Amino acid sequence: MPINIPQDLPARAALEQENIFVMGEERASSQDIRPLDIAIVNLMPTKITTETQLLRVLSNTPIQVNVTLLRTREHISKNTPVDHLERFYKTFDEIKDRHFDGMIVTGAPVEHLNFEDVDYWSELLRILNYSASANVFSTLYLCWAAMAALYHFYGIPKHDLPSKRFGVFEHDILMPTCSLFRGFDDVFSAPHSRHTEVLLKDVLKVPDLEILAVSREAGLTLCESHDHKQVFMTGHLEYDRETLDLEYKRDLAKGLPINMPRHYYPLDNPDGCPVMNWRAHAHLFFSNWLNYYVYQETPYTFTL
Repeated sequence: MPINIPQDLPARAALEQENIFVMGEERASSQDIRPLDIAIVNLMPTKITTETQLLRVLSNTPIQVNVTLLRTREHISKNTPVDHLERFYKTFDEIKDRHFDGMIVTGAPVEHLNFEDVDYWSELLRILNYSASANVFSTLYLCWAAMAALYHFYGIPKHDLPSKRFGVFEHDILMPTCSLFRGFDDVFSAPHSRHTEVLLKDVLKVPDLEILAVSREAGLTLCESHDHKQVFMTGHLEYDRETLDLEYKRDLAKGLPINMPRHYYPLDNPDGCPVMNWRAHAHLFFSNWLNYYVYQETPYTFTL
């Protein structure tokens, strides 16, 4: 959140050089405050787990956030109770005439399919077009949703990986002045769990996109449109400590080919408790997105 200090205070220049957000007295005295309206399009089969993870990282802010959970109408969820969906989730048709300050679209375990073969692809296209319209101020796409949005809006393909990109990887920040990284260390860790990737060379061909963070092992992790309206993340900063562990042991139990997640278990011992070294950056990233890309930019009357 911004700190309100006099315009001519000597500390102001130093703080601004450090990318610390400061607000002048004149702006602070005229600022209106209202809750933010955020929509979460939850495409994951384990909806309760995913919604809990995202709500946790969105809660680390003094701003009141009103959350609307969305699901696809065309896909029947087998892992979430029907009464939970009917009670807590809405479909796109129910909200299509509303405005949201921000939207988050999650990943989905459908990477093995061509985008057009996903059973709810046509419905998702309506949601993606809505997210890029004047109805939503900024949208954060995660993992498969990021690849789907890059494909839909910019024609960037996804590519199959020889094996699952699975583990916790270090990332280099290429745009340290980007507001999403305010308070970040020079290098940050984040989990990845995916069978496909987007190539850096394909993103570099699109003038409207800016690459923000990459990993030497995991590749492209974060890019955005120049107007901050679309943010694409291929990793999972929202994951809990045990998420990769549960995925790994689930696939082992099913007899599926799966490598041990890299840089995750102490001494690569799957009986050990994983060290969670991405929690602080996760909370900071989502708080920065809410503050700088949504709260500070969205007009007060946007959703009224």
